[in-house]
Amino acid sequence: MIEEAKPATLDWKSQLAAALPLFGHRNWIVVADAAYPAQSRAGIETIAADADQIHVMRTAIDGIAASAHIRANIYLDHELDFVSELDAPGVVNYRHELKTILGSSNVFYLPHEQIIHKLDQAAQVFRVLILKTKMTIPYTSVFFELDCGYWSADAEARLRAEIEKAAAS
Repeated sequence: MIEEAKPATLDWKSQLAAALPLFGHRNWIVVADAAYPAQSRAGIETIAADADQIHVMRTAIDGIAASAHIRANIYLDHELDFVSELDAPGVVNYRHELKTILGSSNVFYLPHEQIIHKLDQAAQVFRVLILKTKMTIPYTSVFFELDCGYWSADAEARLRAEIEKAAAS
């Protein structure tokens, strides 16, 4: 079954706000450019935001930050750094705005296909929300891989070490 983009009349902000309390570790939120395809996997919901990508991204970042139970690892397409202003007018300004908005966030740059693979793997079991914007510059989608907001990777490593130590004794 192909999940079609929902019309903008369904209010993307309300859809995002409704998803955030339900989403947790391993869910994804994507703020996508206009050419991002509607994916066919049942766990992926695509909403046509019919809004500026920077605005949608700020709204997503603010919503995630206001949710104590989640934080995000952010993935950007490695290709974005190589897109020229000649081929995609506005890309230089977009990259500048993006760096300003993301600030000190945990950002990973991977080739687009690797990010899509990670997203597809997660969508086999976990829900993904795609907010499709009016952005018409390639490789500008921003991928938020949600993680637990109150449990760190360091805490998990210590826990696993304690479990292993107990099993060995």
